[in-house]
Amino acid sequence: MKNIKPVFFLIFIVALLMTYTTAFGLTIGGLHIKGAPEIRYGIDIKGGVNAAFQPVGLATKPTLTQLEAARSVIETRLDAQNITDRDVTIDKQNGDVIVNFPWKSGEKDFKPEKAIKELGDMAQLKFTNTKGDTLIEGSHVVKSNPELNKQTGRYEVSLVFDSEGTTELAKVTKQYLNEEMDIYMDDVLIQQANIEVVVTNGACVITNMKDFDEAKALANKINAGSLPFSMTTKNYSTISPTLGERALNVMLLAGFLAFAIICVLLIFYYRLPGIVACISLLIQITGQMLCLSVPQMSLTLQGIAGIILSIGMGVDANVISAERISEEIKSGKSTVAAIASGFSSSFSSIFDGNITVLIVAFIMMTMGSGSMLSFGYTLFTGIVFNFIAGLTASRLMIRSLNSFKVLQKPAFYTCLSRRVTYDEQ
Repeated sequence: MKNIKPVFFLIFIVALLMTYTTAFGLTIGGLHIKGAPEIRYGIDIKGGVNAAFQPVGLATKPTLTQLEAARSVIETRLDAQNITDRDVTIDKQNGDVIVNFPWKSGEKDFKPEKAIKELGDMAQLKFTNTKGDTLIEGSHVVKSNPELNKQTGRYEVSLVFDSEGTTELAKVTKQYLNEEMDIYMDDVLIQQANIEVVVTNGACVITNMKDFDEAKALANKINAGSLPFSMTTKNYSTISPTLGERALNVMLLAGFLAFAIICVLLIFYYRLPGIVACISLLIQITGQMLCLSVPQMSLTLQGIAGIILSIGMGVDANVISAERISEEIKSGKSTVAAIASGFSSSFSSIFDGNITVLIVAFIMMTMGSGSMLSFGYTLFTGIVFNFIAGLTASRLMIRSLNSFKVLQKPAFYTCLSRRVTYDEQ
């Protein structure tokens, strides 16, 4: 890079912008980026809602298979909304599905009946003919997504059916070819469509959607209605948090103080590399917060542990690099050469330590749920930002600072225990 002098200031500005966005949120035109105050906390931190759903319209008690299918649909809805801290269980004796989930971010009313609406309609989906006869049950729909048809430029809704639904769909589309098929949520008509082709592979599309919002709304309703039966709220209540509001505030204050003390020690002991380390840590922490607040991922106590662990690894990465640079300067190299070889020699140890944790965090994210997913997510995002900030941004910032003649003294880049010699020069 020919002119690297402005790089430090550009990265510093990015760090300040991320800090501002994290602290206060940011609105640009119609786009609002949620900050840390709008993070959705888990049940253990902010409490939540307990709701029991029971089937309606069944002559007999639902089977365990049906209840498992209902639980799977509800869990899919919660996952789609990034509500990772939730507990969906089955009451086999009463034939109910019990759901525990946290309050929305910024919730002030704390009314369970209002919060339950976030789970979506508990109505049953069905595909009927014009006479109202049910042709295919909605429970056979595996997934539905809004898509853009590149040939027509119009949005459409894709549907994929399971094996039994694929067989039924082939029969229905053959029997009712060129006729109308209606889609109902219980007794509410949500879409009318014409059968234009015989579908044998279990995948079809509903065409001529007005725009993406209409296609997404229909896809969401179809996904929501893939319950094996209609359900209604039997009872609901609030869940008290295990961690009180005061404890959360104390924990946040402790976090700010800990970060400030770490920065003071880093700057005192490592000087310029310490300043760079503080900025890279700021990028890492704010990046993690935004990765929680923007998609509204639930933050639990285990998730906070993931943040703390990744911050520790971020500090470790910067310390290793600073120590390597200091050792290279002690061996007699110029600051330019010491910075290059210092980062080069520290890369493998930092990379090895971080990549193994990254793999473990990814496994917890993909295979875990609830608190384990929250821990894996915060740890994963923290390590990713450690790679971005602790390795890449730190190296660029130090090289940028070293390009200024006034900042090329070896004492600016050596740790306290090795600095006396250079201070005396």
